[in-house]
Amino acid sequence: MTDSVELTQTVRQWMDVFTTRSMHAWTRYVKSTGLSMPQFGILMNLYYRHTCGVSDISERMEVSAAAASQLVDKLVQAGLLERAEDPNDRRAKLLTLSDKGRAMIDSGIETRSNWVDELIADLSPDEFEKVAAALETLSRAAVRLAGQKPERHF
Repeated sequence: MTDSVELTQTVRQWMDVFTTRSMHAWTRYVKSTGLSMPQFGILMNLYYRHTCGVSDISERMEVSAAAASQLVDKLVQAGLLERAEDPNDRRAKLLTLSDKGRAMIDSGIETRSNWVDELIADLSPDEFEKVAAALETLSRAAVRLAGQKPERHF
């Protein structure tokens, strides 16, 4: 690499390959579960947020409350979500992943990442060291960047 333009192109090429492989594996996995992408999106949301209400799902997915409620109902019936009374508002219900739902997401994450294990196993020891060092550097830079507030708005 001789300049930042080449490095930018190389990183973008890697992002394209990574995203394509990751999304392809993810889509295949979601289809194998029999769920729709919106249903799976709800499960992913709860996987990372742990709990929320139907109105939160509605807002995040930009669908009506009725549509979000229908999606949630199907997931509850399938045993993937659990509903409980919100201790702060008895009229509202909180959603959490069931053990079955958590296991499904864990399996999907593992399935989506399997190709990375194969990729790493294919590297020579020298390539392995170079890639590890470069990714550590990029990760540190990304964390620093995430901690900064943007100077301009797009």
